[in-house]
Amino acid sequence: MDSGNTAWMLTSAALVFLMTPGVAFFYGGMVRAKAVLNMLMLSAAALSVTAVVWTLWGWSIAYAGSSIGGIFGDPATGFLLKDTMVFDAGTRQYTAAGLAANGNKYPSSVDVSFQVTFAMITVALICGAIAERVKYSTWMLFVALWVTFDYAPMAHMVWNNGLLSAKGPISTAIGAAAHDFAGGTVVHINAAMAALIIVLIIGKRKGFGTQPIRPHNVPFVMLGAFLLWFGFNAGSAFAANGTAGYAWMSTTAATAAAMLAWGFTEKIRTGHYTAIGAASGIVAGLVAITPAADVVSPLWAMVIGAIAGVLCCFACGLKFKLGYDDSLDVVGVHGVGGLTGTVLIGFFGEDAGLLAGGDWRQLAVQVIIALCAMLYSGVVTAIIAFALEKTIGWRVTEAREVGGIDLADQGERAYDFAGTASSVLKEVR
Repeated sequence: MDSGNTAWMLTSAALVFLMTPGVAFFYGGMVRAKAVLNMLMLSAAALSVTAVVWTLWGWSIAYAGSSIGGIFGDPATGFLLKDTMVFDAGTRQYTAAGLAANGNKYPSSVDVSFQVTFAMITVALICGAIAERVKYSTWMLFVALWVTFDYAPMAHMVWNNGLLSAKGPISTAIGAAAHDFAGGTVVHINAAMAALIIVLIIGKRKGFGTQPIRPHNVPFVMLGAFLLWFGFNAGSAFAANGTAGYAWMSTTAATAAAMLAWGFTEKIRTGHYTAIGAASGIVAGLVAITPAADVVSPLWAMVIGAIAGVLCCFACGLKFKLGYDDSLDVVGVHGVGGLTGTVLIGFFGEDAGLLAGGDWRQLAVQVIIALCAMLYSGVVTAIIAFALEKTIGWRVTEAREVGGIDLADQGERAYDFAGTASSVLKEVR
């Protein structure tokens, strides 16, 4: 065992775990005050339900089970983390059954811990699109089904030598290795496509497009964006090495460029550099560099970030023109950003991209794996979301939505306005 790699991967697992609370704050600040608790709870469900499913069979489907058609692993092979963690009778403690399969000499138990955090954050991204109008109970059931039938198989296909991997049949046929360093397809495209499908099935919020729906706590939004920046990408090197250091730096450069590009775009369009725009630009840059963080030069990392900042800024307005209520722009930021980063590897990837390496095949394979990820996520999510809609239903009643989903679903309010100084003074008078 390499203690340095082990310590780094445990640290990385903690950092990626922190991203889901980061998303909770990011999304929680964007919704209205009457829905912030529900938004935080949706992220909490993403953490808890995913952890249970991952322990039961999710890890096995993604990484431990023998591959079935290159699409998913046998859920029984690693059920309840079997053959991954064992009880040592001598020390009377559970310990790893061996080392991680990637050859970086850290325990398999650490690999389980790191990978579950990716599943958590992916699910949490989806809930931003359906804010302020869905039942908590339906969301919990959706998370369990989606991790089982969508996320775990997608992780298997891309990161466990499956159908969409560098060693898969698509890459072999084209003659170029598909590349997704930390989740352009598995995380961002996957979550955004799922979000779009659910939004189309459940419909719009009351007042969407006809009345302003403003963020209630912009500092929350900024806090969430900074927490997300803090946790991204470097752990996907799977070792404490130069690749991890470069991934951290390329992520930072791309994210900074995206924030600035979004801000300049916003300034030209509206005359202001907004805090919401800065936070959204940060996330757009993080999303776009995710698949490419280890294979593009510092220059191209910043170019990818800048392109994503501009494209995502414009894409977020499409929901009003096309009429779909993606509440917090999951499609506009994660879908467009994830697609941008995945495809631009085909242009800017060192020694392989069309511009940096002069080979069209890398571009072809990146486009194909992105389209396959969209198709798989779209079909699986549609089946799950439609089944839930026709059985237990997604939406709270219109009266509960208008009155506030926090009070209707959680039985609580985020802020005790009745206890403010002005209300006390009014009572005294």
